[in-house]
Amino acid sequence: MQDFPHFRTRARQGLTVLCALLALAAPALGQTGGASGEGGASAVAPGAMGTPSGAPAAEALRRGEYIYRAAGGCGCHTDYKGKGEPLAGGRPLKTPFGTFYSTNLTPDPETGLGRWSEVDFVRAMREGVGPQGQHYFPVFPYTSFTRMNDGDLADLWAYLRAQPALHQPNKPHAVWPPFGWRIGVPVWKRLFFRPGRFQPDPQRPAAWNRGAYLASAVAHCSECHTPRNLLGGLKADRLFAGSLDGPEGALAPNITPDDETGIGKWSAKDLEWLLETGFKPDDDDVQGLMREVIEHGFGKLGAEDRQAIAEYVRSVPAIRNKLVAPKKK
Repeated sequence: MQDFPHFRTRARQGLTVLCALLALAAPALGQTGGASGEGGASAVAPGAMGTPSGAPAAEALRRGEYIYRAAGGCGCHTDYKGKGEPLAGGRPLKTPFGTFYSTNLTPDPETGLGRWSEVDFVRAMREGVGPQGQHYFPVFPYTSFTRMNDGDLADLWAYLRAQPALHQPNKPHAVWPPFGWRIGVPVWKRLFFRPGRFQPDPQRPAAWNRGAYLASAVAHCSECHTPRNLLGGLKADRLFAGSLDGPEGALAPNITPDDETGIGKWSAKDLEWLLETGFKPDDDDVQGLMREVIEHGFGKLGAEDRQAIAEYVRSVPAIRNKLVAPKKK
């Protein structure tokens, strides 16, 4: 907990609230399959997915790689600091609730996704539920991926299946109880998870809708840049206002167009340049996870998509939220 000193009081309060919710969880668990997380049928119909329009495999792989880049290169699943293999998992993800370890996304049949079907993959991305019915902790951002369209999910699946299979067992999470109990995840979902595909705004231009889709679904920007409540749910009315409890314990800045505490004084070109190169208007550069996301992801997108993301981000409500990173001890 030393990495989140400002979170101590809030964590204790959240622990009390969660314990109370778990005491009331029986009705919810009765409808979602019980403590093991197994149960209800998938909302994804078998056979509903597949490469759109019978496109050649090479085209699906090309599109899948592009979506992979738009998702930031799935950097959480590569332990760069530990010199881990791409997508083999094992990266420690520090949160106020403990440390989660990312999973192996390679097609290894024993430790990765090798025995998954495409329907399994889509269900995980859309519903946060695994092949055996287990509910995933929301450190996996299915809360955003649920908005992705069928074609992009099919192409991403094709790309992941084409990567080298790497045998690397997943590490157990080191999370404080009761936050590490899967029994609580169905309750958390009922409170904070709203599944469903992205719906374009007919009153907005195509570029804005493209940017909204990329930012809110594929790139899952809100997962880091939106503050969370005591139980880890995103505060919807504080979209992109920044968080002291960002990825891996780092501050995630306010990226709303507030002139004083956000990016309101940035031009569209400034934001596009940052997404391409990692450099801010003052020539400083981003660090940490965001740097990796740009290097392996956003920097490889087409200019028109970075423009679309910038258009959308600059259109959200400006929120004054000054954040100062705590001094490191």
